[in-house]
Formats: sequence, structure tokens, C-alpha cells
Amino acid sequence: MAGAPLGPYRSFFAARFRMLLQYRGAAFGGMVTQVVFGLILVMVYEAFYRSSDAAQPMSFAEVRSYIWLGQALLALLPWNVEGELRVMIRTGGVAYELLRPLGLYPLWFARTLASRLAPATLRAVPIFALALAFFGLALPLSPAAALSYLVATAGAVALGAAFTMLFTVSLLWTVSGEGITQLGTALVTLLSGMAVPIPLFPDALRPVLEFLPFRGLVDTPFRLYVGSLPPSAVLPLLGHQLAWTAVLVTAGALAMRRGLRRLEIQGG
Repeated sequence: MAGAPLGPYRSFFAARFRMLLQYRGAAFGGMVTQVVFGLILVMVYEAFYRSSDAAQPMSFAEVRSYIWLGQALLALLPWNVEGELRVMIRTGGVAYELLRPLGLYPLWFARTLASRLAPATLRAVPIFALALAFFGLALPLSPAAALSYLVATAGAVALGAAFTMLFTVSLLWTVSGEGITQLGTALVTLLSGMAVPIPLFPDALRPVLEFLPFRGLVDTPFRLYVGSLPPSAVLPLLGHQLAWTAVLVTAGALAMRRGLRRLEIQGG
């Protein structure tokens, strides 16, 4: 709803966030899995660095910290569409959402933010603590690096929510949504730097990857943290994140408006 105050959306976000913080058992299981997977990745990269004498654009210590940041903040990434929204669209429950005196896109955007931040909060704190104490995660090189990382992480959260909303809106045109979810997961994993840090890609591919929005999800904040990018670069990098967020939000909102025009619920 254009021009609606932000208060109701903030309240909805806060309520949803508090509710999701109750799933501590699932968070613990995810944390254990991510710690094990992080250890495996560190060993793989350590073998790679030890087997090669060629100069690398990132040191092994930087890559190791990069890996642990990825495991700690894995839940922030736009891997999939929230299950309840998927069921709501498929069964027609979206009609109840349309009865609310609020804009559907900003309402679901607030919901998406909560569904990303709450699980990430539960997992990130213990993984950060373990990685700092035992697994080689280094602290930022300076307060400026830490601040630039936090700013870029906020941009990554907004960008990830915009991606997730685009995936969610696409369900208005699909039957199950599995295809778009699997495609989105593959693109995010490969192009964001989660699987391989972008500096380690071939020179011909790096300019393309640095232009695409996926970089802002992982590579931008993580490289600011480890010192591979200087804190002075944070403003243009944040501009890149926010520009792509605006593009994706606009595309998602327009697609939702068009999808709701053709929406049929029990033939109505």
C-alpha cells in the first residue's frame, strides 16, 4: 500500500523474528553441520595452497576466515522460498493476506527479512565463537574494516531479501516452485563467492562476476572483513548492493502486481 507508515511492517517483522528464535534445536543441528562442512572446506583449500607455489590473489589465512564467515552467515543467503509462503500461494491462502490493510510486497519483504535474520542470529554467534577460538578465524584488521564489514553485511541482507522475494513472486506462475528454488540455489552458490571466492576465478570471468548482483551477497562483505578489500571501498560497494536491491525490489513489486491481477482463488 503506497505511502503506508512503516510501523505495522516493523511490528510484523519483530513478531516474526521473535517467533523464529524459538527454533533452537534446528539452529543447533544446522550449526553442527556447518562447522563440519567448514572444516572440510578449510582442509580442501589448505591442500590447494600447499600444492601450488603460484602467487594467489588471497592468502590462505584470508580464505580460511572467508570460509568461516560463510558458514556463520549461511542462513542469510537466498537459498529458497519460505515454506509457509509457498503453501499459502499454492492453496489459495494468499487471499487472507490480501485482506490485510497493508501492501503485500512490503509485508512479505518484512517477513523474508525475519526468516533470514533469526536463523542466522542463532547460528552465527556460536560459530563465530568456535571459529575464533579454535579454527583460525581472524578478527578484522582494524575498526574501520569491522565497520565496513557491518555496513556491507546490512546491504547483503537487503539484497538477499530482494532476491528471495523475486523467487517468491515467481510462484504465482508455477506449480511447485522447486525449479526456481534449485536454480536460485545454484546461481547463489556459484556466483556469489560462497563456493569459490571471486578473486580465485579466472581473470576473464571476474569483471562479469563483480558486476552481477550476486557478489554483494557474500564476496563484498567477506573480503572487507578479511582485508582483501580496503575499508575505503565500502561506499561504492554499498552503492552496488543498493542499486541491485532497488532493481530487484522494483522487478519483484511489478511482477507481484501483475500476478495478483491474474490470480484466481476457487475460480473467483
